[in-house]
Amino acid sequence: MKFGFDIDDTLIDLRAHAFSLYNKKLEKNIPIEIFQALQRVEIHEPFGLTDSQGSAMWNSSLEEIYFTDCPIFEQALETLQGLNQQGHDIYYITSRPKHYCAQTQEWMSTLGFPIKEGHFFCGMQDAEKVAIIKNLALDVYVDDKPAVLETLQNIETKVILKNQSYNEHVQLPRLHHWHEFDNIIKA
Repeated sequence: MKFGFDIDDTLIDLRAHAFSLYNKKLEKNIPIEIFQALQRVEIHEPFGLTDSQGSAMWNSSLEEIYFTDCPIFEQALETLQGLNQQGHDIYYITSRPKHYCAQTQEWMSTLGFPIKEGHFFCGMQDAEKVAIIKNLALDVYVDDKPAVLETLQNIETKVILKNQSYNEHVQLPRLHHWHEFDNIIKA
């Protein structure tokens, strides 16, 4: 089978990691419960930043956010390693900026994610992501972003939504914890 995965907030807990970094950089102690209740992807509001200030902080912190010790969601790595050992094709499809593609691929490889040549797509907008997913004719695709998954509802690919506070309104098969993955794909 062909499996596709978004990276940020699907395989790794990027936003929570960034929230922790913001607390350090801004010398704040905003509790994680505030982060967990956010209804948007953006994380700057609890720090009293405007959208423009939040965007500037995010963009100036990207390298640190992407390539420091961002935690992998529990069982995500083991799930993908298991799929790889079973002979399935694994594709990564991320919106991370193009100039971070090689570094992201290397970082993920170092963490132990199975990556094959030609199976890593990076640096595209949502519409381009959707086109790649359709062209690959994936059997299963997992992402946290409703805009991508809702666009894929009329194709053969089984779409699974990685649960996040900002996507709770969406009615799609939902992955709360990676240990549930096998049961969800069999359903």
